[in-house]
Amino acid sequence: ECIHLLSHRAQGPLVAINCGSIPASLIEAELFGYEKGSFTGASRSHAGVFERATGGTLFLDEVTEMPLDMQTRLLRVLETGRFYRVGGTQEIKTDIRVVAATNRNITEAVANRQLREDLMYRLAVFPLHVPPLRERAGDVPLLAEHFLVMLNRANDSQKRFSAAFLDALRTYRWPGNVRELKNAVERSFILADDVLEFDLPIAMPVPASEPEVRPAGLHVPLGSRLDEAERSLIEVTLDYCDGDKKRAAAVLGCSLKTLYNKLNSYARDNAAARARSAAPPHADGPLSSAPM
Repeated sequence: ECIHLLSHRAQGPLVAINCGSIPASLIEAELFGYEKGSFTGASRSHAGVFERATGGTLFLDEVTEMPLDMQTRLLRVLETGRFYRVGGTQEIKTDIRVVAATNRNITEAVANRQLREDLMYRLAVFPLHVPPLRERAGDVPLLAEHFLVMLNRANDSQKRFSAAFLDALRTYRWPGNVRELKNAVERSFILADDVLEFDLPIAMPVPASEPEVRPAGLHVPLGSRLDEAERSLIEVTLDYCDGDKKRAAAVLGCSLKTLYNKLNSYARDNAAARARSAAPPHADGPLSSAPM
């Protein structure tokens, strides 16, 4: 919105569309529009977002969620500024600025076939990377103050932040980014009389840090027998897989049948060892009583 308002297209329309919220069967009609009678239910003609944004800016949010075949259709209209409505025969000319956004890593999206490489290059005229809010600590109080001014203006009030609240804003990591910050300011605005004062970490608990995960490993002393090392490896892998034998077999690179055979063998060895330990001591001759 800021890009649009500061551009020479500010007097034109700003049309936004979330590419991930529209069913694949409808996205073509939403982008390019359709003519009356072009499909069941099309009782009138409809202008798509490319047509409605003429003279202004079209914002394609979450562009990587758009089906790949529809991304192909975008290439021509981005190159020529011309398109057809669904069911139409009249070519339509549009003059717009296209701004596209995604929360995905662009390179990974191309590698994972979520974004066509040619479309990426077509859109990347002037790429901007917006870091998460936790990496822009200096922006937090500025944004919070902006939201507070808007709330004061809308409610004809003069509420303000306390110093403690501003400190809490800076120390919180904001996993929800600007949307979370805006909601936090609005929530505290509703609860406050004159000064916004509440303990932000209590109102929005910081997610507990995850326990340190140490990589699973196995130490085999030098001189160990091969069968002992193999048994230790199997037992450690089973523990790592939480007893899931199918998963453990996949990790070990053996068949599930082989793993079961090994485990049955270990069970027999354990049973034999218990039997030996429970047996009475072996005597070479008849017992005799000691003289009194």
